[in-house]
Amino acid sequence: MRKTDEVLDTGLTLPTVSFSKIVFETIKVGIIKSNLIAMFAGLCMALYVHETSFFTHVGSIVLAVIGSALVIGSAGAFNNLYDRDIDAIMERTKQRPTVTGQMEAKRALALGVIMAITGIIALYAASPLAALFGFLGLFLYVVPYTMWTKRTTIYNTEVGSLSGAMPPLIGWAAISSDMSHPSIAALFILLLIWQMPHFYAIAIRRFDEYKAAKVPMLPVVKGLRRTYVQTNVYLVVLLLSSGLFWSFSPFIAITSALLSLVWLVLSIRGYKKVEADKWAKTMFIFSLNHLTILLMIIIVYSLVKPLF
Repeated sequence: MRKTDEVLDTGLTLPTVSFSKIVFETIKVGIIKSNLIAMFAGLCMALYVHETSFFTHVGSIVLAVIGSALVIGSAGAFNNLYDRDIDAIMERTKQRPTVTGQMEAKRALALGVIMAITGIIALYAASPLAALFGFLGLFLYVVPYTMWTKRTTIYNTEVGSLSGAMPPLIGWAAISSDMSHPSIAALFILLLIWQMPHFYAIAIRRFDEYKAAKVPMLPVVKGLRRTYVQTNVYLVVLLLSSGLFWSFSPFIAITSALLSLVWLVLSIRGYKKVEADKWAKTMFIFSLNHLTILLMIIIVYSLVKPLF
């Protein structure tokens, strides 16, 4: 693709890029992909628990994937639109299209609204309960998190984690309306607790940027020691919560426990041996591996185990 330079209203000189790339950056495609894995894990668990075939629910599955992607993308668009002032200060976000002007505010708003409505409709077609969880995830991310707690309290991560734990509920609800099963509770709690040590690590790595943008992340307000202690508390809770997977599969429960134990050991040993930024980088990288590995094992187990 041929690129030429143009000067935007922000004063930055940026290469011309395709509109599709601008849209993908606005809706945060990377976050959509990671959340779809969590959604699919919940969906596959429901298939396994209720002993039903993937192909029996293929229509609902396709609608759940499409609807989830659209709703998650709309949340990203709304977040980018509202946080333009903060994003312009932070190094990792100052090139976002909503900051540079490549995506105008009114277009970002229209994109978010259209994706949200279309996504909720698709989820409703899969299951009214899936649509409810999709709406809750979108609302919690945009209003309580983005518009309120992100700028006002150190507990913004905890509030945001509620939205981040919704994808597996959407997936499960697309297959079954029985939300009382301990398996989906285990997956929900996993996603809920995992986010704190993950985002604390990001906050430490981007400490100066969050401080400059006046975002009250835990390490910025309470310091590194408090963040370290709180990280380990959540990791212990994450380790203990692995037992909730036992009724679903002892193998999954043990795998979850081992991954969480390794994460806790890395945290304790690493904090004493290396500087904060290196410790946070290790924690961040392992957090991604922890969740991806566990979710993929859950998906494969749920789809393959019934074949034997």
